[in-house]
Amino acid sequence: MENTTVDPKLLEILVCPLTKGPLTYDREANELISEQAGLAFPIRDGIPIMLVDEARELPVT
Repeated sequence: MENTTVDPKLLEILVCPLTKGPLTYDREANELISEQAGLAFPIRDGIPIMLVDEARELPVT
């Protein structure tokens, strides 16, 4: 999996489409994490895929 950087300005304005809450960037997994929704949104070719149907459910801790 190729890790590409995401524009920090873009990360500042993006929110979870489900909760409208904040997202954190997981550089290692190349995903945007919504702790509130328990979802990880993939980033493909430097573009965040902000579709709930495309998100991965995070393991419950």
